[in-house]
Amino acid sequence: MPPTAKSSLSPMKALSLVNANSLGHAAMTQTHDRLPLSDAVPCCSKCPLARLCLAGEMTQADLEKVDGVVQRRVHLRKGEPLYLIGDPVTSLYAIRVGTVKTHVTTEDGRTQVVGFHFPGELIGLDSVALPHYGSYATALEDTSLCAIPIDAYKALTETLPAMARQLFRALNKEAQRGRSLQTLLALMTAEERLVSFLLWLSEGLSARGFSPTEFILRMSREEIGSYIGLTLETVSRQFSRLAECGLIRVSHRRIELLDSKGLQAIADRPTVSVRAAPAQAGALRMPADARPGTAPRAAGSRPAGVAAK
Repeated sequence: MPPTAKSSLSPMKALSLVNANSLGHAAMTQTHDRLPLSDAVPCCSKCPLARLCLAGEMTQADLEKVDGVVQRRVHLRKGEPLYLIGDPVTSLYAIRVGTVKTHVTTEDGRTQVVGFHFPGELIGLDSVALPHYGSYATALEDTSLCAIPIDAYKALTETLPAMARQLFRALNKEAQRGRSLQTLLALMTAEERLVSFLLWLSEGLSARGFSPTEFILRMSREEIGSYIGLTLETVSRQFSRLAECGLIRVSHRRIELLDSKGLQAIADRPTVSVRAAPAQAGALRMPADARPGTAPRAAGSRPAGVAAK
């Protein structure tokens, strides 16, 4: 039997790498009246988050050129929209402080969370080549962002190869995030989804200099459920179960990870492996319980889009 090279990336571990390196307003349109007032012009060349945001491999001289492009700072209060679906794409936004969710709304008024974004991340990349934003972006807490005019940003990618490479990397991370979330929804049980989400948060916060084992959830349990494909009741039940098992401690939105190794073992169950067979190099190996002739996965796993009971 040919050897199997096991990838170190479980579906949500890939999201962690993206982190580390990654309604009532429908009739409104984006106007500068609606956006909060800006303050002093930001300075990328002196920003500690630049390495996660625009900088990448850029030199100090390149960063000083970027300083002239980032023209204003935006402040949002909790629950305030940054932009609405259908607004003209005018800027990309880099988070300096705070948390933002991106979400869409169905015809019958239901909301689907499609992303959570943290300091050092760019918002609006999913619409960078479109005339209008394809989602809503809303602050989950008081948030400060740098606004980067889209036309100036595109012009800079033509004159600074390092900026263009950074854009390609950012878009690739967005694609990885989407693939990882799709795998999570297709293969993971409810427990695995929540544990993987918590570890994703932990690693992302650690990369930004915060505690990886104790943090406050800026999103509600309902929003978490929307993102990982579970009902509010299932999310609450899984939090209680993990706490009863001694893996985490929960106090309202404050979470403490008590057994990181145990949590990682749960998240690694559906790890995707790559079979290194000569005739099938790069083929994905199915999880054992998804192969023909094996027992189905335990209750809690379901196809994407099917609500948990």
